[in-house]
Amino acid sequence: MVAMSEIGVNSPMDRPGDRSTRARLLGVCLAVLLALVVVFSLTTGASGINAVEVIAGWLRGEQMASRDVIILWQIRLPRTLTGIAVGASLAVSGALMQGLFRNPLADPGIIGVSAGAGLGAIGAIVLGGMLPVALRDAASIYLVPIAAFFGAWLSMLLLYRIATRQGRTSVAMMLLAGIALAALAGAFSGMMIFIADDAQLRDLTFWGLGSLGGATWPKVATAYVIMTPALICALFLTRGLNGLALGEAGAFHIGIPVQRVKILAILCVGAATGAAVAVSGGIGFVGIVVPHLLRLMSGPDHRFLIPNAALLGASLLLIADVIARVIMAPAELPIGIITAVLGGPFFLWILLRQRGVLDM
Repeated sequence: MVAMSEIGVNSPMDRPGDRSTRARLLGVCLAVLLALVVVFSLTTGASGINAVEVIAGWLRGEQMASRDVIILWQIRLPRTLTGIAVGASLAVSGALMQGLFRNPLADPGIIGVSAGAGLGAIGAIVLGGMLPVALRDAASIYLVPIAAFFGAWLSMLLLYRIATRQGRTSVAMMLLAGIALAALAGAFSGMMIFIADDAQLRDLTFWGLGSLGGATWPKVATAYVIMTPALICALFLTRGLNGLALGEAGAFHIGIPVQRVKILAILCVGAATGAAVAVSGGIGFVGIVVPHLLRLMSGPDHRFLIPNAALLGASLLLIADVIARVIMAPAELPIGIITAVLGGPFFLWILLRQRGVLDM
């Protein structure tokens, strides 16, 4: 059997003229960008509190105003940390899907995970009023995120069961089944929306457009417990995804455990996307735009694409969140609107660039 290093699966672009150095430099720049955006996110808001001045005063031993403490530590910091986790999860999930399907237009929603999470959340909002009062009050904060997460995981497990036969998972079957499951989830979601009252319809509208406004420390902890292992696991799939670029048969012949890579990729996408949708609602285009933009900038090597996608996804979502907070202050625009406005034109540009391929 040919060693993977001999054909460049471990380092598919380590040859004269490769872009690995550019990708590494880009990673450093993205890390610096994320640090700056985090400071900007903590500093910017309708209240006018400057986080840098507050932290500097705290380091000098000055007494912090209770209002500043509440806004900075109980509102902005959990929101910023949630934005980092959600943006990184959506971008990495998009990179995994594009590598798995070998298609730059693939997205976490392509396998119905987002639709399943949406159905779970909509069901919790509409049917939650039927729960006993004591249970409803106790679970009011976590009912929608928990339902969204389990909706995503159930749709993912059903998809895997449909697409797997005799121990092998068909990517083509996964794509077709994902489209069908997304349509079914959309149909059931429509039924829930039809029976919802006016207050529930308002909640559904704002949840569907996405927001980081409900971030709390318990939600941050829950999100990181789920998302962090998924993102770490994605880093161990980079060589396998590079091998899949040769096709499943080619990857198998050079020693890539194709079935294991596909299963782990699906699990990572299900966990990361499900948790992201659960804590932030529907936020689109991050999973498409970020990986494709990085491929244009530094190439398709997943060793660099996955970590860089996490950094850029987190930065872009925090930037979108800041815009959502200040553009109509003191009101807050749903963040999904901002990502759609930014991502929609870019997606159309991708389609125009791929038009010659799509017409074939």
